[in-house]
Amino acid sequence: MDSKKIYLTKEGLQELKKEYEELNTSKRPLVLERVSQARSMGDLSENAEYVAAREELSFIDGRLGELEELISQATLIEENHHNGSSHVVSLGSKVFVTVKGKKEEFTVVGEWEADPKEKKISHESPLGKALMGKKVGEKVEVEAPAGKIAYTIIAVH
Repeated sequence: MDSKKIYLTKEGLQELKKEYEELNTSKRPLVLERVSQARSMGDLSENAEYVAAREELSFIDGRLGELEELISQATLIEENHHNGSSHVVSLGSKVFVTVKGKKEEFTVVGEWEADPKEKKISHESPLGKALMGKKVGEKVEVEAPAGKIAYTIIAVH
């Protein structure tokens, strides 16, 4: 992993810690037991259960390592950390915009928490980059496959 800052909301960090705890205390011990049982079945070279259990264990250990690194390097996005003004878009902002006559709402988050289905956009995404530092009333244009899309910021919380 590179040394790029990892921005997370408090909820995002809690989710990662919860996943880490679940993998470490529940899933990993179960898979270790499967490896142990499969090993006791004899010839490991033709033992599909042993191979599958080892692969799953390897995946879990890899994810645990990734989670440890993310958690240790996380920079928390402060709620209401809007440079003294809730009118400027920054990490953690809830941004209300109009686009093609419709109202939309987005939350600007770090890339590890981005989830378009939940309207959580990364500050590194084209829309996120365009919105960062902007104020209520400003317009931003974002290049999309269908052409430029214009957004007008109507509120920032």
